[in-house]
Amino acid sequence: MGKDLKENAGKTEKEVIAMARQTVAVFFGGQSSEHEISCLSAVNVIENIDREKYEVILVGITREGAWLLVDGVEAIRSGSWRDGAVRAVLSPDARQHGLLVLEEDRVGLRRVDVAFPVLHGLFGEDGTIQGLLELAQIPYVGCGVLASAVSMDKLYTKLIVDTLGIRQAAYVAVRKEELSDMEGVVRKVEARLSYPVFIKPCNAGSSKGISKAENREALMSGLLEAAEHDRKILVEETVVGREIECAVLGGAEPAVSGVGEILAAADFYDYEAKYHNAESKTVLDPNLPAETVEAIRRDAARIFQAVDGFGLSRVDFFVTREENQVVFNEINTLPGFTAISMYPMLWENRGMTKRSLVEALIRTAFSRKEQ
Repeated sequence: MGKDLKENAGKTEKEVIAMARQTVAVFFGGQSSEHEISCLSAVNVIENIDREKYEVILVGITREGAWLLVDGVEAIRSGSWRDGAVRAVLSPDARQHGLLVLEEDRVGLRRVDVAFPVLHGLFGEDGTIQGLLELAQIPYVGCGVLASAVSMDKLYTKLIVDTLGIRQAAYVAVRKEELSDMEGVVRKVEARLSYPVFIKPCNAGSSKGISKAENREALMSGLLEAAEHDRKILVEETVVGREIECAVLGGAEPAVSGVGEILAAADFYDYEAKYHNAESKTVLDPNLPAETVEAIRRDAARIFQAVDGFGLSRVDFFVTREENQVVFNEINTLPGFTAISMYPMLWENRGMTKRSLVEALIRTAFSRKEQ
């Protein structure tokens, strides 16, 4: 106590508080097709970090893969951060425990206590930055390497969910190299599924590269489009139903939110409908039977645990219109945090403000090693 008083002698109260703050590094942008959405999500996260508890360092990753030190959310909003000259790269050296800041001919080290990756899609949601943070031994928000990688890959998620006995859309897996025999691929799909079908790249996010095919010509076109985004492709049966989402938060015994419904303006909730069509809407506490809601919440927790989830995920389902049957769609381990994103809205509907949610996520990062 006497030592603390001596060290803090002559300092203002604000300076003492600043010394006690932990450093949060927020990573955003990235090389995936969801770069812009990541930037929007990052602004919401950054503005809800408690500055009395944390010093915040912003690291933007350009589409080309350059890591840049960013000065404030206004630079993110305007996009000017991409013209930055100061590089900030995460060191994998556990002894350095932070960022190497490169400015002209000088190299500095910024210690990081906890990382908050707000990176959607490839090179962010797929276990890559999580592996780097594991090497650096820096606590981080969100799922670990295994859960991130498996959940990003729609095919391997389906293989895991198959073992749980949870209903999901019937599917056919296609690899890009098979498309050299397009007729053979079409025959394989048609032997298992009836039109219309959905075609999805296994590792793309925010509905990029997804299309709906009513016939074999559209199927072939959709396969080629999906192959632009990934070498593994899923072709799925069409499930006629309501699109329902559920949020999960925590560790071994996660909390599960209520459910929300997506009312897509388009034929399905593709990238344009999600982010650029004002007619698309989200409904909290949709009119569903209580037992259906509980089945969704139960399945969301089971899937989260089965993929070794940690921190946060949004689990998406269909509910069939005739029988109210629950059908699993996909899991997102770094769901959107934009103004129209379902994940924070579901928790706000449960009385948890965005600031409280961000704080809870940061605290889970520190608790990872304890579980």
